[in-house]
Amino acid sequence: PRVCVVGSGPAGFYTAQHILKHHGGALVDIYEKLPVPFGLVRFGVAPDHPEVKNVINTFTQTARSERCSYIGNVTVGRDVTVPELRQAYHAVVLSYGAEDNRVLGIPGENLPGVYSARAFVGWYNGLPENRDLKPDLSCETALILGHGNVALDIARILLSPLQLLRKTDITDSSLAALACSKVKRVWLVGRRGPLQVAFTIKELREMINLPGARAVLDPADFTGLENAVKDAPRPRKRLTELMIKTALEKPVEAQAGAAAPRAWGLKFQRSPQEVLPSADGRRARGIRMALTRLEGSGDSAKAVPTGDVEELECGLVLSSIGYRSLPLDPAVPFDSQRGVIPNSSGRVEGVPGLYCSGWVKRGPTGVIITTMNDSFDTAQSVLEDLQGGVLDISPSREGFGLVESILRSRGVRPVSFSDWEKIDAAEVARGQAAGKPREKIVDPAEMLRIIGH
Repeated sequence: PRVCVVGSGPAGFYTAQHILKHHGGALVDIYEKLPVPFGLVRFGVAPDHPEVKNVINTFTQTARSERCSYIGNVTVGRDVTVPELRQAYHAVVLSYGAEDNRVLGIPGENLPGVYSARAFVGWYNGLPENRDLKPDLSCETALILGHGNVALDIARILLSPLQLLRKTDITDSSLAALACSKVKRVWLVGRRGPLQVAFTIKELREMINLPGARAVLDPADFTGLENAVKDAPRPRKRLTELMIKTALEKPVEAQAGAAAPRAWGLKFQRSPQEVLPSADGRRARGIRMALTRLEGSGDSAKAVPTGDVEELECGLVLSSIGYRSLPLDPAVPFDSQRGVIPNSSGRVEGVPGLYCSGWVKRGPTGVIITTMNDSFDTAQSVLEDLQGGVLDISPSREGFGLVESILRSRGVRPVSFSDWEKIDAAEVARGQAAGKPREKIVDPAEMLRIIGH
């Protein structure tokens, strides 16, 4: 059987890995729109979290298997359609993730100074489409809308001492911009309360221990919460206890009474209403927020506006309220309300032989391990359908042979895994010169030049 996987992030690679491991004869081709693989492991994981990127070693083993091929620089839906892939393969798995972000839907969100977390993370991580972002870091106060791990990542990158970032694979240009940054205070704002935050304890602890930055948490926000979390699941309980402890601790003033030069804090039960423009209307100068009260409790609590509002001055607004998947091809059913492909255990509804895994299957939540389990689940569905005869593999399919001639007729030149390894070697060599693990190449045209395309 020939299987095609669209997207080379964790979902794509874990799906391929599981199929190859549990079917001794399957051939798997992984398609990727960029010349370089690994999706959010390369472009989403924070530069100062190198240990999370170790999964790349596993993915590299998978890509080097003689039954697996990586085909980069090919945009499915444009260079080749999903119906064309279904003619070339016995099964097609869509694992292309979430390439857009949710919008706030409030006045002023398009003002200069307002950025999506997705674009900002893409900028410091070298995602080609965000390489020209040039965020304005000339203000003292930044405000991040959202209480997830991505929001904490951004706060940490904005406030980290430069000597810590210099040793990471953060891009050269974003390091230069952060070196000139005037940002001293970062507020992380959420619509709900401390019991509903989505970040995890590891990320919070890292933020609390960040050198040169102190935490500003208001003890009043945590009144009575010790009792409320008594019977909560252990991770939620420990996370809340750490916030309470941090809120109650007196800041350790450095010698001679000097406070830490930078600060960050959490604000709760505030919902953004409008980004306020500067006097000349040319940029963001603050944000107006509705104060909210919670109806219900736990994860299902809803934030309802109280009628009171509050304004906060800030020159930089980062919206970290979630990623969003987009439809890939008119031939694929898509639930635009939920931003997922309708499926059951990864089998796309109404289209036999078509599957999905990862964020486009279940929505943009969870960490790499969540995606791994989810992808194994989809791969299992493919294997069951192969074994149960749901997928007819008697007609031989040409796989990449057929796709290659389609691509050639459209002037598209794919990139192989050994091509990627040349780009990888060039990045590592450039990084070594600067004392970094790698210096990412951010321009696809330059990537293609390196491999002689």
